[in-house]
Amino acid sequence: MEYKAGERIDKAVAAVHTELSRAYIQQLIEEGHVTVSGRRVRPGYKLKTGDEVAVSVPAPTAPKAIAQDIPLNVVYEDGSVLVINKPAGMVVHPAAGNYEDTLVNALLHHCGDSLSAIGGVLRPGIVHRIDKDTTGLLIVAKGDRAHQHLSEQLKTRTLSRKYYALVHGNVKEDAGTINVPLGRDPKDRKKMAVVKTGGREAVTHFEVIERFGQYTLVRCKLQTGRTHQIRVHMRHIGHPIVGDKTYGIKKEAFQLDGQLLHAGEIGFIHPETEREMTFSVPLPEAFEHILQILRNR
Repeated sequence: MEYKAGERIDKAVAAVHTELSRAYIQQLIEEGHVTVSGRRVRPGYKLKTGDEVAVSVPAPTAPKAIAQDIPLNVVYEDGSVLVINKPAGMVVHPAAGNYEDTLVNALLHHCGDSLSAIGGVLRPGIVHRIDKDTTGLLIVAKGDRAHQHLSEQLKTRTLSRKYYALVHGNVKEDAGTINVPLGRDPKDRKKMAVVKTGGREAVTHFEVIERFGQYTLVRCKLQTGRTHQIRVHMRHIGHPIVGDKTYGIKKEAFQLDGQLLHAGEIGFIHPETEREMTFSVPLPEAFEHILQILRNR
């Protein structure tokens, strides 16, 4: 590779290695992975005629979740499964840019090496997920056999999940089913959307629990479990979830940190005993507080 004399080393390397960002190249130079005639230099070094540049990009290291002593609200636990009541603001598993303070970090401290390995080093024990700002119940598997058993229940839809959501508007129907496919939003790949082609089947059953004029409390039962399914489906029928910063309205009447969506009930067949188990948890305090305000109106 030819490098131009008189040019800064970081700029010269960036011109040749276009697959690397300028910031990353500067980091490589600082760490000694870029040398000039066998010696380390600074990112601002200007090349001279005859300089020999060597670039060595270290192999990426696979990140691994670490155990952290984070309190968990354990609703049920035995040798095969845990049922956790997740608070708002907690991410379920580590991902790029967010490898700490997740549910998985807390589970590794709580369970040690007993979590199933099927999900890999970043998702040990995780059978299904709920969004960061969604509260409520999810199941965690101890051991691969339990994980496989619970995953099969998800596929065959014998694992029951019911959510409570406060939505905008007066839902006129007492109950209904939303059956429209979901896929990545073609305008924003970070979001999900109802799509005409290339989407996956998504079915949500809902029933009205309480009406407040401009708001409605609904209970949603998932038949499928797509990413952001309830949030996108409720928006699709004109009733976005209160507090949803991604799929909701711009101006909310209430100051909220996230959407009022709560995984309140879960039911499954125990992977060892084959016994049907059902768990429920009340609405979180912030959710209940908004309902009380609406009732008092």
